[in-house]
Amino acid sequence: MKLVVAITGASGAKLGLKFIQYLPKEVEAFVVISKSAIKALKLEENIDIKKELKQRENTHIFKETQIEAPIASGSFKTDKMIIIPCSQNTLAKCAVGISDNLITRAFTVMHKEKREVVIACREMPLSTIALENMLKLSKVGVIIAPPVIGYYSKQQTLEQMENFLIGKWYDLLKIDHDLYERWK
Repeated sequence: MKLVVAITGASGAKLGLKFIQYLPKEVEAFVVISKSAIKALKLEENIDIKKELKQRENTHIFKETQIEAPIASGSFKTDKMIIIPCSQNTLAKCAVGISDNLITRAFTVMHKEKREVVIACREMPLSTIALENMLKLSKVGVIIAPPVIGYYSKQQTLEQMENFLIGKWYDLLKIDHDLYERWK
Protein backbone atom coordinates (compact mmCIF):
# COMPACT_ATOMS: atom_id res chain seq x y z
CA MET A 1 0.00 0.00 0.00
CA LYS A 2 1.11 3.55 -0.77
CA LEU A 3 -0.19 5.87 1.93
CA VAL A 4 -0.04 9.66 2.05
CA VAL A 5 0.26 10.93 5.62
CA ALA A 6 -0.08 14.66 6.27
CA ILE A 7 0.78 16.15 9.64
CA THR A 8 -0.52 19.67 10.28
CA GLY A 9 0.17 22.02 13.16
CA ALA A 10 -2.87 21.15 15.22
CA SER A 11 -2.18 20.28 18.83
CA GLY A 12 -1.34 16.60 19.14
CA ALA A 13 0.98 16.39 16.13
CA LYS A 14 2.74 13.62 18.06
CA LEU A 15 -0.15 11.34 17.06
CA GLY A 16 0.84 11.77 13.42
CA LEU A 17 4.42 10.85 14.22
CA LYS A 18 3.40 7.75 16.20
CA PHE A 19 0.98 6.76 13.44
CA ILE A 20 3.90 6.65 11.00
CA GLN A 21 6.28 4.91 13.40
CA TYR A 22 3.82 2.04 13.94
CA LEU A 23 3.10 1.46 10.25
CA PRO A 24 3.95 -2.03 9.01
CA LYS A 25 7.10 -2.14 6.86
CA GLU A 26 5.13 -3.08 3.73
CA VAL A 27 3.26 0.27 3.84
CA GLU A 28 5.13 2.87 1.81
CA ALA A 29 4.54 6.25 3.48
CA PHE A 30 4.60 9.60 1.68
CA VAL A 31 4.74 12.08 4.54
CA VAL A 32 4.05 15.80 4.29
CA ILE A 33 4.89 17.88 7.33
CA SER A 34 3.67 21.45 7.68
CA LYS A 35 5.87 24.15 9.20
CA SER A 36 3.31 24.47 11.98
CA ALA A 37 3.55 20.73 12.71
CA ILE A 38 7.31 21.00 13.10
CA LYS A 39 6.76 23.91 15.48
CA ALA A 40 4.01 22.13 17.44
CA LEU A 41 6.16 19.03 17.92
CA LYS A 42 9.05 21.14 19.14
CA LEU A 43 6.86 23.17 21.53
CA GLU A 44 4.62 20.37 22.85
CA GLU A 45 7.02 17.44 22.90
CA ASN A 46 10.53 18.80 22.20
CA ILE A 47 10.65 16.41 19.22
CA ASP A 48 12.65 16.90 16.04
CA ILE A 49 10.33 15.13 13.60
CA LYS A 50 12.87 14.78 10.80
CA LYS A 51 15.24 12.80 13.03
CA GLU A 52 12.39 10.56 14.16
CA LEU A 53 11.11 9.78 10.66
CA LYS A 54 14.50 9.08 9.12
CA GLN A 55 14.64 5.92 11.24
CA ARG A 56 11.70 4.31 9.39
CA GLU A 57 12.34 2.52 6.11
CA ASN A 58 9.97 2.91 3.17
CA THR A 59 9.22 6.56 4.06
CA HIS A 60 9.47 9.62 1.84
CA ILE A 61 9.37 12.99 3.61
CA PHE A 62 8.24 16.23 1.97
CA LYS A 63 7.87 19.83 3.06
CA GLU A 64 4.53 21.50 2.48
CA THR A 65 6.25 23.79 -0.04
CA GLN A 66 7.42 20.90 -2.28
CA ILE A 67 4.59 21.19 -4.78
CA GLU A 68 6.70 19.23 -7.30
CA ALA A 69 6.46 16.09 -5.13
CA PRO A 70 4.98 13.02 -6.84
CA ILE A 71 1.89 13.04 -4.59
CA ALA A 72 0.88 16.39 -6.14
CA SER A 73 -0.15 14.56 -9.32
CA GLY A 74 -3.05 12.24 -9.94
CA SER A 75 -0.90 10.19 -12.31
CA PHE A 76 1.24 9.13 -9.33
CA LYS A 77 -0.64 6.16 -7.89
CA THR A 78 -1.23 6.21 -4.15
CA ASP A 79 -3.94 4.26 -2.37
CA LYS A 80 -5.10 6.27 0.63
CA MET A 81 -4.45 9.43 2.61
CA ILE A 82 -4.79 10.51 6.22
CA ILE A 83 -4.41 14.00 7.65
CA ILE A 84 -3.45 13.50 11.28
CA PRO A 85 -3.95 15.73 13.13
CA CYS A 86 -5.90 18.05 10.85
CA SER A 87 -5.94 21.70 11.82
CA GLN A 88 -9.10 23.73 11.32
CA ASN A 89 -7.23 25.78 8.71
CA THR A 90 -6.43 22.68 6.63
CA LEU A 91 -9.97 21.35 7.14
CA ALA A 92 -11.44 24.59 5.80
CA LYS A 93 -9.12 24.61 2.79
CA CYS A 94 -10.03 21.02 1.95
CA ALA A 95 -13.75 21.79 2.30
CA VAL A 96 -13.61 24.62 -0.25
CA GLY A 97 -10.97 23.25 -2.62
CA ILE A 98 -8.02 25.49 -1.83
CA SER A 99 -4.79 23.69 -2.68
CA ASP A 100 -2.08 26.17 -1.81
CA ASN A 101 0.47 23.76 -0.34
CA LEU A 102 1.42 20.11 -0.75
CA ILE A 103 -0.97 18.90 1.95
CA THR A 104 -4.04 20.49 0.41
CA ARG A 105 -2.85 19.69 -3.13
CA ALA A 106 -2.41 16.00 -2.22
CA PHE A 107 -5.89 16.04 -0.68
CA THR A 108 -7.34 17.58 -3.85
CA VAL A 109 -5.63 14.91 -5.95
CA MET A 110 -6.86 12.08 -3.74
CA HIS A 111 -10.40 13.44 -3.79
CA LYS A 112 -10.57 13.96 -7.56
CA GLU A 113 -9.13 10.49 -8.14
CA LYS A 114 -11.79 8.96 -5.82
CA ARG A 115 -9.22 7.56 -3.41
CA GLU A 116 -9.90 7.08 0.31
CA VAL A 117 -9.14 9.98 2.65
CA VAL A 118 -9.38 10.06 6.43
CA ILE A 119 -9.28 13.38 8.27
CA ALA A 120 -8.50 13.38 12.00
CA CYS A 121 -9.70 16.86 12.98
CA ARG A 122 -8.20 18.12 16.20
CA GLU A 123 -10.21 20.73 18.05
CA MET A 124 -12.56 21.05 20.99
CA PRO A 125 -15.15 22.37 21.22
CA LEU A 126 -16.14 22.21 17.59
CA SER A 127 -17.46 25.43 16.08
CA THR A 128 -20.45 25.49 13.77
CA ILE A 129 -18.10 26.36 10.90
CA ALA A 130 -15.87 23.34 11.63
CA LEU A 131 -18.93 21.06 11.86
CA GLU A 132 -20.22 22.40 8.53
CA ASN A 133 -16.81 21.80 6.92
CA MET A 134 -16.74 18.24 8.28
CA LEU A 135 -20.29 17.60 7.07
CA LYS A 136 -19.47 18.95 3.62
CA LEU A 137 -16.43 16.66 3.34
CA SER A 138 -18.31 13.67 4.75
CA LYS A 139 -21.03 14.12 2.12
CA VAL A 140 -18.42 13.75 -0.64
CA GLY A 141 -16.93 10.58 0.84
CA VAL A 142 -14.16 11.81 3.12
CA ILE A 143 -14.00 9.86 6.39
CA ILE A 144 -14.06 12.22 9.38
CA ALA A 145 -12.38 10.52 12.34
CA PRO A 146 -11.31 12.86 15.13
CA PRO A 147 -9.23 11.48 18.00
CA VAL A 148 -12.03 10.32 20.29
CA ILE A 149 -11.20 7.82 23.03
CA GLY A 150 -13.22 4.63 23.37
CA TYR A 151 -13.13 3.24 26.88
CA TYR A 152 -14.10 -0.38 26.18
CA SER A 153 -10.50 -1.45 25.59
CA LYS A 154 -9.64 -0.33 29.15
CA GLN A 155 -6.72 2.00 28.44
CA GLN A 156 -4.80 2.88 31.59
CA THR A 157 -2.06 5.13 30.21
CA LEU A 158 -1.72 7.94 27.71
CA GLU A 159 0.28 5.60 25.46
CA GLN A 160 -2.54 3.04 25.50
CA MET A 161 -5.04 5.77 24.62
CA GLU A 162 -2.86 6.93 21.73
CA ASN A 163 -2.47 3.34 20.53
CA PHE A 164 -6.26 2.94 20.60
CA LEU A 165 -6.68 6.04 18.41
CA ILE A 166 -3.98 4.95 15.97
CA GLY A 167 -5.49 1.47 15.83
CA LYS A 168 -8.91 2.91 14.99
CA TRP A 169 -7.36 4.95 12.15
CA TYR A 170 -5.53 1.83 10.94
CA ASP A 171 -8.87 -0.01 10.95
CA LEU A 172 -10.38 2.67 8.71
CA LEU A 173 -7.43 2.37 6.32
CA LYS A 174 -7.52 -1.46 6.47
CA ILE A 175 -4.04 -1.76 7.99
CA ASP A 176 -3.59 -4.81 10.24
CA HIS A 177 -2.46 -4.13 13.79
CA ASP A 178 -2.67 -5.24 17.41
CA LEU A 179 -2.52 -1.81 19.05
CA TYR A 180 -5.57 -2.22 21.28
CA GLU A 181 -7.80 -4.94 22.70
CA ARG A 182 -10.90 -5.40 20.57
CA TRP A 183 -14.41 -5.77 21.94
CA LYS A 184 -15.28 -9.40 22.57
